[in-house]
Amino acid sequence: MSGHPRLVNTVLDATDARELAEFYRRLLGLVYRPGDEPPGSGADGGPDGPDWLVLLTPEGQRILAFQRVETLHRTTWPSPDVPMQMHLCFEVEDPGDLDHQRRRAEEMGARLLLHRTDEPEEPLYVLADPAGHPFCLYTHPDGEPAAG
Repeated sequence: MSGHPRLVNTVLDATDARELAEFYRRLLGLVYRPGDEPPGSGADGGPDGPDWLVLLTPEGQRILAFQRVETLHRTTWPSPDVPMQMHLCFEVEDPGDLDHQRRRAEEMGARLLLHRTDEPEEPLYVLADPAGHPFCLYTHPDGEPAAG
């Protein structure tokens, strides 16, 4: 018997798995699992309608996967009609880089849902990725994560 299950990656549903994978690949500096690259970038060159894609760190650690679904009801957060159920949080180490990272995400297709940049302990933005999944970009002004 082994101790505990190991989290392999987090999976996001999307009607266009490639588009969402590309958003997070560019945002986070990730790479595709061998064989998941877009056609014409060293893959087989066939049509690109993947049902499942995996992104890794450059060192090979699995981070995110993307599963194609026929329909996806976007969250209405902060309204509770369609709850978000789960979201990703990304820390920006340099507090002076928070606005730059928000603008980068928006240039790649993210949409701003909420900003709480006046929060002294943990300034943050909540954005929606191109498929509508909320995610946070936050920082710690003193460079240290808040307790708790």
